[in-house]
Amino acid sequence: MAKKPKRTTNSPARLAAQAEQAARHAEEPTYIDLLDQARPIGAVKAPPIHDEPEATEASSVDDRYSRNAAANRYVNSQQKKRKKEGIFKKILIALLILAALAGIAAAGVFAYTQWLNSRLSEGVDSSVEAVLVETNLTQEPFYMLLLGTDESIDRNEDLSTDGVYRTDTIILTRIDPIKKQVTLVSLQRDTQVELPGYGTQKLNAAYTFGGAELAVSTVSEIAGVGISHFALIDMNGLQDVVNALGGIEVNVPMEIWDDDAGGYLPAGEQTLDGWEALILCRARNAYSDYGNGDVYRAANQRLVIQAIASKLLASDIGTIANTVGALSGAVQTDLQVNDIIGLAQAFQGMDTENNIWTGSMPTESFFEDELWYERIIEPDWSEMMRRVDAGLPPTEDSSVDFLTGTVLANAGNAGTSGQSGKDLAAKTGTIAVRNGSGVDGLAATVQQRLEAQGYTVSDIGDADSFNYDQTVVVYEDPDRADEAADIVAVLGEGRAVKNNLEYIMSEDFLVVIGKDYANNSDE
Repeated sequence: MAKKPKRTTNSPARLAAQAEQAARHAEEPTYIDLLDQARPIGAVKAPPIHDEPEATEASSVDDRYSRNAAANRYVNSQQKKRKKEGIFKKILIALLILAALAGIAAAGVFAYTQWLNSRLSEGVDSSVEAVLVETNLTQEPFYMLLLGTDESIDRNEDLSTDGVYRTDTIILTRIDPIKKQVTLVSLQRDTQVELPGYGTQKLNAAYTFGGAELAVSTVSEIAGVGISHFALIDMNGLQDVVNALGGIEVNVPMEIWDDDAGGYLPAGEQTLDGWEALILCRARNAYSDYGNGDVYRAANQRLVIQAIASKLLASDIGTIANTVGALSGAVQTDLQVNDIIGLAQAFQGMDTENNIWTGSMPTESFFEDELWYERIIEPDWSEMMRRVDAGLPPTEDSSVDFLTGTVLANAGNAGTSGQSGKDLAAKTGTIAVRNGSGVDGLAATVQQRLEAQGYTVSDIGDADSFNYDQTVVVYEDPDRADEAADIVAVLGEGRAVKNNLEYIMSEDFLVVIGKDYANNSDE
């Protein structure tokens, strides 16, 4: 049976059915109509779409899809707008929270600063301020008195009053923020003074009897200068300051064994923690074989202060802040936190090797009324203070104790803060040692002593006889007389003499050991 061919044209019935279907589609609601029906009362309808023809009964299905696309674009734009508004609100809230936190932080910093100030100024009253001279802290030179007390030191009962200890550290400090120079001058604690109402006393009793007011006024009168600020340092708290800095770099001049000071320190360049720095500041008995222990202790205290200043000025603001916090527990002062930080910033970039000068008040010991005192050597003291007040180092040249290597004065011209005293004591030339005392092994002992101070001993042996009563240091070049005298100082005995052809020598110096040195070594 033959297949019926497909229709290739629409019949009238098929066309009528398509027309009826199109009419039904026209009556169905569009996406826009559904959107409008879903809007709450008062909501704004979608704006008319101007770039498309308005729908009519003849509109095709494509026209309706186009209207739906426009509606979708509008809805998307509203959603983006609301999203942007939401982000803006979140940012605004975050900013408000940050502002609130910043306010809280600022209040916290202010409260902390006030707390530090209250700790620093504890014990400071109007009577102290009355004796202080007003100056511009960062714009002109001024003097500051540093006092140190150490409750760990053994004392007799009559040396303290109501738990107030005498100040064993007394340093007059000149600070020049313009030239970035600092001068530290130690005053002997046993210096004899007259204290109003208390008669003849030692200088370190001024704070005990009259507090900072009497201490400041007494030192001001002795030095002939006005003092603008003061600080009382608790030596026990000094270790917290050093630890806050992460330690300090110090070249310890000699090996220290001192149980009263806290223990042992090796000689040489090293980083000291707080306790080790305290040992160096306290050590006095370790120097009893060399002279006045107070003089050496004061010199080492200046060395530690210099090292603290060097480390502090090279630190970041965070370390400085931590150090100020530690200071508040160890220091009483009229300075405020902002003053200390301002000074630290003013001295940033300071040449601490050459612009921190040190010295000690010239005195001589004497015994009176069963007590040892120090008497000021007035001409030398007046000259020292003249130099200091003029912005010069206390002495023309640096001075090193050749027995211990301790830097007694730093004039900034020898780099004493970066070297040990033994390094500075090193001399050119050679030395021959001859034993004229008759005590076996003494030539080798003297050789070790000289070489420990940086000298070169090229030959040792016995002298032509053992009948030398006095040690002599012989030199031939008249320009080396001072060096010969320095060798005598190292030995602690004898005299320097120029060779008058009495001695046969090929070295620059000849040391002939006498019985005086042998007797001294036996002691």
